[in-house]
Amino acid sequence: MDKTKIRVAKKAPTSPPAKPAQASRQAAVQNKPRFSNLKNDSLAFALLGAGQAVAMVRDGASLPQALAQVFAQAGAPAPTRGAIQDIAYRTMRGAGLAETLLTTLASKAPEPPLLHGLLCCALCLLAEVDDPAYDSFTVVDQAVTAAASDLNIAHAKGMVNAVLRRFLREREALVADAIKQPLALWNYPVWWIDDMRAAYPEHWQTILTIGNQPPPLTLRVNQRKTSVEQYLRLLSENGIAAQQIGTVAVRLDKPLPVNQIPGFEDGLASVQDAAAQLAAPLLDAQDGMRVLDACAAPGGKTCHILEIADVALTALDHDPKRLQRITQNLQRLQLQANLQVGDARIGVGAGSESWWGGKQFDRILADVPCTASGIVRRHPDIRWLRRKTDTDQLATLSATILDNLWQMLVPGGKLLLVTCSLWPQESEAQAAAFAERHQAIRLAAPGQLLPASGAEDDNKNDNKNDNDALFYALFEKPAAG
Repeated sequence: MDKTKIRVAKKAPTSPPAKPAQASRQAAVQNKPRFSNLKNDSLAFALLGAGQAVAMVRDGASLPQALAQVFAQAGAPAPTRGAIQDIAYRTMRGAGLAETLLTTLASKAPEPPLLHGLLCCALCLLAEVDDPAYDSFTVVDQAVTAAASDLNIAHAKGMVNAVLRRFLREREALVADAIKQPLALWNYPVWWIDDMRAAYPEHWQTILTIGNQPPPLTLRVNQRKTSVEQYLRLLSENGIAAQQIGTVAVRLDKPLPVNQIPGFEDGLASVQDAAAQLAAPLLDAQDGMRVLDACAAPGGKTCHILEIADVALTALDHDPKRLQRITQNLQRLQLQANLQVGDARIGVGAGSESWWGGKQFDRILADVPCTASGIVRRHPDIRWLRRKTDTDQLATLSATILDNLWQMLVPGGKLLLVTCSLWPQESEAQAAAFAERHQAIRLAAPGQLLPASGAEDDNKNDNKNDNDALFYALFEKPAAG
């Protein structure tokens, strides 16, 4: 599910300590780093960029949005952009620990926001002791260099040096003391930890742990163009280790940029999580059917449906820019769909016919908006942007969408509800309430998938391999209408 569905919360009361109210996002953007003072292939350059992105997330921006702005400002080459992104994502996964450590190491909250972000990035890198990405003393040196290069924070270079060197001297004791607090131990807001424990008393620790791990790169092999066996052979011939983990799902042992994946530009494969690849087969679209993919961007499930069956498919999204992503995927895979800008909440007879034409669909895929708590390992900023109240608000929005879409389904047709949430209000409770409201026939579907990371566990996943935590419920509309 695409991250852009997520509504950003301006403040998260139980997230890491927020910065003072007067330091707004506008200030964070205005006080943008002076990248020109640093070599664009240096760790200092990457730390400064990542620190700016982290500062923007703390003020409510999503991490992809923040990184896009930083990349535009920095004008760095691809390897450096990769380093900035990697450090920012590492920091989002360890922000609870970094924030907790800062309360001990700094006499007051570091300001401006860029300084705070830089320190969080450096502390997260220094806290990695098992398989560190960078040498500790290099991190300290380059963090000080980054601070010294920027007029907004140059005054604090001595403080950066002192804080980080003290952490190195006392690392074991400081971390041991910090992780006595749930925020630092688990790197999630306290309300998130409490709700996960309540929802999954047997699995909550595993779920939180997996959410802190980098995700795998899983591909969907396009069976219209090749087979899984042939594609695995192609990967092997190019020195890329991979394994089949689903019907058409192939997981790379090591993630690669898509431009380095053999056959990607030719449409032989697409990036899609193993759990998300269950949607198209579950929908059971047959040749000649009319199919609606509501909330369709970025188009992964749209394209998978078209790879499986020759259907007349309408892909709906409310944002024209998001539809452009579907267009790009369709063109790469040489597939066709009817792309429509529209609001899935609008009821039948209230203007919705302008995009669906008034003729009911045989199959509807409802990948509804949600908190995206099930894909937090891919989007680690979600945990810091979300508020506890978002779950109920988004469940209400999704219920409105489902009720509207049900009217567009032919009697005897099927609707597949999908969320990438772990919260029961958005998944099982939503499905049960929907079935009761409409006397919908509930068909066999996986229900709530728990996250897996290649290790054996006792959740309900058919394959014990890497997958995100998606929820599936399949409904049939009674023939009597």
